[in-house]
Amino acid sequence: MGKGRAILQETIDKAKTVKAEAEAQAREVIDEANKGKGIAFSERIEILAQWILKSNHLVVFTGAGISTESGLPDFRGPDGIWTREKLGLPPPETIDWSDAQPNIAHQAIVELQNMGTMKYLISQNVDNLHLKSGIHPDLLAELHGNIYKARCGLCGFKCDAIPDINECPLCGGKLVSTLVNFGDRIPRKEWRDSEWHCRHCDLFIVVGSSLNVFAAAKLPQIAVNSGAKLVIINQERTYLDPFCHLRFTQSIGKVLPPVVERFKKLLEKYGELPTEEKRLNASKV
Repeated sequence: MGKGRAILQETIDKAKTVKAEAEAQAREVIDEANKGKGIAFSERIEILAQWILKSNHLVVFTGAGISTESGLPDFRGPDGIWTREKLGLPPPETIDWSDAQPNIAHQAIVELQNMGTMKYLISQNVDNLHLKSGIHPDLLAELHGNIYKARCGLCGFKCDAIPDINECPLCGGKLVSTLVNFGDRIPRKEWRDSEWHCRHCDLFIVVGSSLNVFAAAKLPQIAVNSGAKLVIINQERTYLDPFCHLRFTQSIGKVLPPVVERFKKLLEKYGELPTEEKRLNASKV
């Protein structure tokens, strides 16, 4: 019994060490990220708020990290599902997905939508929290599907997934899950719309994604190659860290809400200015 407890304690200590090392490495990312070196957190909040004010086509890209503050685990975070699996630890505690509610980071994105600032939201998440928070379906691409939605295999009609209802109300086709499994292709419409917005945006914000799942992880690079500023808010490293223009390793809830609040104050100050005048005034702030 004593030996078993010792082994368990050793495993726990190892997990804590790995978690601490991962967090330390994540904090170092800011020193490596382009344009991020030496910039204090408060200054980065101000810079991002100004960039949003000057932006004409903002795209937000979210991963599992945005939902951790709603009680849902991510995958590669310090306490993520796959991180714990590699350590031989059981999955992290979680809540029933149906009980999960949007958090302050989800609501901050909704505010950007409602002010007409965010033009499109691309998400790798399947948890339905963006729609639950108030994001308009026409402004959202759920690249990997939604556990609560079904799609008609013939006409593409989407609806709530209801047990025992398998026939499309529009064309009679078969309703199937919208979930995209590993190896499956991202639905054509979601990919086409996402790629179009990436090629036309001037500001692209990655929120809570380690950018390890392709083809979705190609989208921010498309945006950068098309001339957009790239901002990454994520605790773990990403392959685009050396190319991003602004980097945050703090929790998403500590970044997005204050950024949006500061943006609203700038908007109150300058109002709805013509594009060129808005750019000139924001650059003087």
